[in-house]
Amino acid sequence: LLLGKKGYSPPEVVGEKQAPSSSKDSKGKRRRSQGSSPVVLDWNLQEYEEDIRPGGAMHFMRLFYGNFQKALPEDLIAEYRETRRALDNKFLFIAFRALASFVIILYVWNLSSLSVDVPRFISHCDEVARSLSNPQVVFMSEDRAGKPFIVDDYLKGYQWIDENTPKDSRVMAWWDYGYQITGIAKRTSIADGNTWNHEHIATLGRTLTSSEKKAHAVIRHLADYVLVWAGGGGDDLAKSPHLARIGNSVFPEHCGDDDPKCNKFSFYKDGSPTPMMAKSLLYNLCQYQVSRDARVNEKLFKEVHTTKHGLMRIYKVMNVSQESKDWVADPRNRICDAPGSWYCVGQYPPALHKLIEKRRNFAQLEDFNKKGQKSAYTKLVEKELGRGGAEDL
Repeated sequence: LLLGKKGYSPPEVVGEKQAPSSSKDSKGKRRRSQGSSPVVLDWNLQEYEEDIRPGGAMHFMRLFYGNFQKALPEDLIAEYRETRRALDNKFLFIAFRALASFVIILYVWNLSSLSVDVPRFISHCDEVARSLSNPQVVFMSEDRAGKPFIVDDYLKGYQWIDENTPKDSRVMAWWDYGYQITGIAKRTSIADGNTWNHEHIATLGRTLTSSEKKAHAVIRHLADYVLVWAGGGGDDLAKSPHLARIGNSVFPEHCGDDDPKCNKFSFYKDGSPTPMMAKSLLYNLCQYQVSRDARVNEKLFKEVHTTKHGLMRIYKVMNVSQESKDWVADPRNRICDAPGSWYCVGQYPPALHKLIEKRRNFAQLEDFNKKGQKSAYTKLVEKELGRGGAEDL
């Protein structure tokens, strides 16, 4: 009645077996068949089942009901089925069940916090669905008068790269934007969301949070352009302390083992940058011509494009090493996992070997059981979790 289905009808018994009798023996107990084979039920597929598969909730339900029915007298099972069939086809009984269900739901709804939690949960789901369904590179905003307008800085910035840079250009940015650089700007990115090599990500973080001159000495061998997200909010400046911390996990001299969380690369309470941040390439590229203390040496990095609202800024790397670029592009310098394979890991150009040799292998934080030398950052995390030994403190 409630679901548009017909009344209950019991599954058929497979095999030639007579319906069990409901009569009782001389002792008044229900009679159980002796020496008979167990009842095998023909389970018809429900509308939510594609087939009877092993495993899953339905499989365990069938096992439970099958063993439960074997433990009961057959005449008791027959009486239950007969009663169930009779009741499930009576309108008054179905109406009573519906009314009881309604009363229980109403009781729980009024006496619990569901009346508040459910609308809040629905509103949260709607907000999350909207944020996930909207494109990340274009979004709506409002001006001071409350008039809505479209912010498409990121899309326009990537399109500018596609239309105004050589096809073989390499763009360095934090890994968050790697897929967008590849998919929209149609250029080679230095890292993306599928870069599992922590040491490579740390090299990128260390480079972007280094001083301008120090960063350029590395970038000129890897990229032709540098892209940054600016303008406040979740821009690269907001992320930059994490970049420095990640870089320090592999290059301990970046912030030092005495500062594994790289607190010296951050903001003061008044929002001003610490000295290390103020000298960094990332800070100056984001704040160039915005903050008075930001400077960009055009002999190293030249601003070539800033989007309408200043959310994306693109700088051309000056004095790019063509020798390193040709070396990286040479297929002979790629390491493939098998002859003819499409999976070929690139290598850093020889000019960066001294830098790469400074790197320290970093065991991922979840691998606390790995023996060997631990980084200062890992020791600090273990200490905070109460898992570090006395020798690590």
